[in-house]
Amino acid sequence: MKYCFAILMMLFSASLNAQQNSIGIFDAHSDVGTDVKPGSASYIPETGQYVISGSGYNVWADHDEFQYVWKKMKGDFMLSTRAEFLGSWVNYHRKVGIMVRKSLDGNSPHVNAVEHGDGLTSLQFRRTAGAQTEEIKSKLTKANILELERRGNVYIMRAAIYGQPFITDTIANIDLGDDVYVGLFVGSHNPDVIETGVFSNVRLTVPFDGVADQTTQMKLGSHLELLEIASGKRDIIYSVPYSIQAPNWAVDGQHLIFNDYKGIMYNFDLATKIPTPINTGSITNNNNDHVISFDGKMLGLSSNVRSLGGSIIYTVPVDGGIPKQITPRGPSYLHGWSPDGKSLVFCGERNGEFDVYKIPSVGGREVRLTNSKGLDDGPEYTPDGKYIYFNSVRSGSMQIWRMKPDGSDPEQVTNDEFNNWFAHISPDGKWIVFISFLKEEVQPGIHPPYKHVYLRLMPFSGGPAKVIAYFYGGQGSINTPSWSPDSKRVAFISNSVIGN
Repeated sequence: MKYCFAILMMLFSASLNAQQNSIGIFDAHSDVGTDVKPGSASYIPETGQYVISGSGYNVWADHDEFQYVWKKMKGDFMLSTRAEFLGSWVNYHRKVGIMVRKSLDGNSPHVNAVEHGDGLTSLQFRRTAGAQTEEIKSKLTKANILELERRGNVYIMRAAIYGQPFITDTIANIDLGDDVYVGLFVGSHNPDVIETGVFSNVRLTVPFDGVADQTTQMKLGSHLELLEIASGKRDIIYSVPYSIQAPNWAVDGQHLIFNDYKGIMYNFDLATKIPTPINTGSITNNNNDHVISFDGKMLGLSSNVRSLGGSIIYTVPVDGGIPKQITPRGPSYLHGWSPDGKSLVFCGERNGEFDVYKIPSVGGREVRLTNSKGLDDGPEYTPDGKYIYFNSVRSGSMQIWRMKPDGSDPEQVTNDEFNNWFAHISPDGKWIVFISFLKEEVQPGIHPPYKHVYLRLMPFSGGPAKVIAYFYGGQGSINTPSWSPDSKRVAFISNSVIGN
């Protein structure tokens, strides 16, 4: 990780007088323990990174010494980050990680997810004040993606090497009380040495209070995020305490289009960060299946019309206007517009079966393109128009498939342990991005909100998929095309309780 000298000097000279000022999303930072050199902590808004420097003999045995950036919390939550050391180590057991503590006392009960200087990754915990620390060693070493989730008195550590799925370890019956401290920490394993850790893509999530399924009303808060493909850097550019869904990236690269949970469409200006409602006439019950035409002139909508059987497809000028009805009946969920602008492809339920259909973009006769038993969904044209990508349960789990535009020659693209939905091909035709649900959380034929999900990337020419974002979301996160026109970034929605 590269940093300019000026920034490093600023970070290392951070004043201890600022300890009780808020730092990014956290309330404050503190040295925990007694025999420590003064540590420091800084937040860099431009990069969204926290740089934390700490000393101390260890986080272990019957007491701890380290530098801690923390926030007071109640209830359930999860904190995730990409954590890495800055500089070479003095002691191989230096530590960076995530911690939940009952108090700021050195002997406090706690749970932490930690990476050591030698690569050891573990879930550590102290059950009572002054008790000996216990440890569950992960099967994974050298993890740089960490997540610690609290569910009552159960704590779950998820660890990964960036690009790979999580490895999970769990400890139950750890009672830290309702009010706890949660945050990031660095310890040097040497009271005479200060070590530094860098924490990126830090997300503190308050999850849905209940069991989310396909019928769950989507009203949880939303973060609109932009992900840089090359680096994995994520930026939250807009947050609201209610549900917004499915950002489309406009062809000019200057704005996004998304819907809210009430069915209103918005044009979001990337320069001002201000959303403006789009006039869609009487069609105001729009869901998260909407697509911009390749020439950027038209917007396709899916809007619930109960009298016509559910979701109906309409088209409207991208800046707003009078919508034109395209499908005669529902449910019809739009996912793709052909590059030549002449056809729309959608998931339609006809006679109890959900299949992929094609219809002229001006309206007309719909043509069924798939006829396998079970759900076929998410159809989308490649930029050259040679294929339609879609997701199907025909293999037993939800996987990515593709076919010719006339429905011929279907072939499976992914075949792994996840349920994969909504393949989006980059404008340059080099990459495919899609969302993956965990098989232990989600059945193959559904894509509910408020789950642990991965955003994964694979070459269009084929090859292994890698995780490029670990987040809490699902339904509405990336249902529709959301690549930037230069193929360097994607937009998506992550979810959390936001505000009161």
